Amino acid sequence: MKIRRITTEPISIPLKQVFRTALRTVTTLENILVNVETDSEYTGYGSAAPTAVITGETAGSIADAVAHIGAAIEGMDLAGHELVFQRLNRCLVGNNSAKAAVDMALYDLLAKSLGIPLYRLLGGNIQPLETDITISLDTIDRMVEDSRARLAEGFTILKIKVGNNPELDIERLEQIYRSVGSEVSMRIDANQGWQPKEAVYVGREIARRGIPVELMEQPVAARRYRDLAYVKKRVLLPVYADESVFSGAEALELIRIGAVDGINIKLMKCGGIYNARKIAAIAEAAGIPCMIGSMMECQVSVTAAAHLAAATSTISIMDLDAPLFCSSNPAAGGISYRGSEIVLPDEPGLGISGFNGSSHHGVKRS
Repeated sequence: MKIRRITTEPISIPLKQVFRTALRTVTTLENILVNVETDSEYTGYGSAAPTAVITGETAGSIADAVAHIGAAIEGMDLAGHELVFQRLNRCLVGNNSAKAAVDMALYDLLAKSLGIPLYRLLGGNIQPLETDITISLDTIDRMVEDSRARLAEGFTILKIKVGNNPELDIERLEQIYRSVGSEVSMRIDANQGWQPKEAVYVGREIARRGIPVELMEQPVAARRYRDLAYVKKRVLLPVYADESVFSGAEALELIRIGAVDGINIKLMKCGGIYNARKIAAIAEAAGIPCMIGSMMECQVSVTAAAHLAAATSTISIMDLDAPLFCSSNPAAGGISYRGSEIVLPDEPGLGISGFNGSSHHGVKRS
């Protein structure tokens, strides 16, 4: 099965509500859809999310990078897929979201050629998938209201966005806990929004107040590894790295200096499933658990992440809720949700048969 052609298509999907973090505000999901055509009956599907403030990639750079990748791997035979993945990763530096979109499309093709779901190719569905749901950064009243609404929808794990104002963040958590905390688990994500001493203050204060938070994600600036270690050594909460880890090399360094209790793997950061499995293996060797998350991604790439999570025991925490914020789904097929449960498709590959047309579900083609 040889790669014949790779094409891209930009889409825009309005969100159901504004999504805010310490880094950015999003009202519309902008993604790039990717088709990998072969000389067989099979087409592979992928997608990428431009997140300039985190990955440095824009919609335009992703489309151009995918074209460059296409020129590098077109004509290659997936019977030797290890060489294909090596060339994919070596044909240009960075551009990990573009690589991820092509990577997942190639895995889609490999599983389709065998007639099995992708999770089976990756090792089997060895664990159930329950995602948390994100509570966007907002006023205290709005965050409390959103938390109550998500509880009513069947979610039992809240990932609460914080950052930039430690005192206000503590009050946010206090009020959410008073409102719904006894009925749900809580995780917090500062998206690099604190200074090291601020993060320690928040961690110690929520412990003093008895607010039962499971973990603290990326409290400080991504490249300040020593700051991350400083926080880890001074709070009781497990500290997880997100924006600090794009590669296996970064995971190794953070583990070496004792800076993390866990790692958030995202396909858009690391370049796809091929590299994500390496990070998970490094973490497993070190006895470090992983979570899997996403940027503001559509159903396509989150489906790929779900297949990986189901087949990888090291990935024990799921943060795969991005499609739930979208007003429409560009994919025909893929994962579905029953409350907080993620249901994997049984069809071959990703379980996606194609992309919905521009007249479907309000998806806007650019």
